[in-house]
Amino acid sequence: MTRTEKQKMLAGELYRPGSPELVADEKANKAWLAKYNAQLDRPVAERRTLLAEHFGRVGADCVIRPPFFCDYGYNIHLGDNVFLNFNCVILDIVAVSIGDRTQIGPAVQIYAADHPRDAETRRSGLEFGRPVKIGADVWIGGGAIIVPGVTIGDGAVIGAGSVVTRDVPDGATVAGNPARVIGKRG
Repeated sequence: MTRTEKQKMLAGELYRPGSPELVADEKANKAWLAKYNAQLDRPVAERRTLLAEHFGRVGADCVIRPPFFCDYGYNIHLGDNVFLNFNCVILDIVAVSIGDRTQIGPAVQIYAADHPRDAETRRSGLEFGRPVKIGADVWIGGGAIIVPGVTIGDGAVIGAGSVVTRDVPDGATVAGNPARVIGKRG
């Protein structure tokens, strides 16, 4: 049986993003984003209800301050008490999971979307994704960028403006471009 482009995307395989099913998902997400981002003055509980209707998982007491941007929404999984400040971007063509009590500063960008390194394959329009996993009790400073395939361990701290290109161990503090370990608890 032939797999759909969406099935390939969700599996992290090369896929064509312009397939009708994915275009329809993008259109639905765009409408949801417009609705969600218009909710800035609405109570947090109402915004949380919208998140729960659209995301893969939304734990208790999560807050995402609008404006917020994502590719699809259904690949985003939030633990309890997760906080994202204004103007965050999550490119969620595959799973992006964020653990309990993680706090994310303004303008943080989390990329699970990736592209082939070979120019000929890129020209063909194929893309793929690599999941991003952020542990519990993580703090990510404003303007940080998390690239595809990165895992950030529990209790880690990511300095503002850092570009995280490698996995971050539990309890580590990283900063810079590319981010490097500058301290470790425990």
